[in-house]
Amino acid sequence: MQTYEPLNTLKPFGEGLWIVDGPLIRMDLGPFKVPFPTRMCVARLADGGLWVHSPIAPDEGLFEQIDALGPVAHLVAPNSIHYWYMADWLARYPEARSHAVADLVTCAKRPFRIDDPLDEPRPRAWDGEIDWLLVPGTKVNEAVFFHRASRTVLLADLIENFEGRKVDNPLLRVLIRLAGGMDPDGKVPIDLRLTFWPKRADVRRRIAQAVAWEPERVVMAHGRPYEANGADEMRRAFRWAL
Repeated sequence: MQTYEPLNTLKPFGEGLWIVDGPLIRMDLGPFKVPFPTRMCVARLADGGLWVHSPIAPDEGLFEQIDALGPVAHLVAPNSIHYWYMADWLARYPEARSHAVADLVTCAKRPFRIDDPLDEPRPRAWDGEIDWLLVPGTKVNEAVFFHRASRTVLLADLIENFEGRKVDNPLLRVLIRLAGGMDPDGKVPIDLRLTFWPKRADVRRRIAQAVAWEPERVVMAHGRPYEANGADEMRRAFRWAL
């Protein structure tokens, strides 16, 4: 699996928004360890504070770039899987406020401080700049965000969009395609998709709300982000739910 070079580098992705591609991680899939590229996002709020979505593995060079951009005010664990490095970032930025999907309060295998469970709408410091909603599942809950200034939807695993040319292992390439996570028709893989089925009415309603934001861009944790036609890409990717 090839990564999105350069790594640990702030890359502009629209007004007031940056993406950072990180190193590979290896996720357990039955008896196998499957490589996944990683990605986080950084938004600069109107007050100058930084809002960090799905922090990747800590890196001193990246921390220096972040510090030059502004003070880290918010750290976000957007779903039940993307939280592992929150503890490291909170150790580096103890004054930051920690936000996480609510099931991580009890289910995180690597506990971290959670100041704000993302379980219900209530006033938050980013109101008016970043909209959000929760897509509920039985195994994974995911908070979906919309960065207004750049018109970008931020996802973790609700769309996976691996590029075939970056998947070196032929067997893995076939499995990703069969699961539904291969560009140009990336979407949530079938195993994860099935876990949302028992709550499909709520999932359909929340996904429809996210598409109604009419984003221009969509960025996800794994694979090629969409730099244009974001709303159309979401309608295609979420046809299983809409």
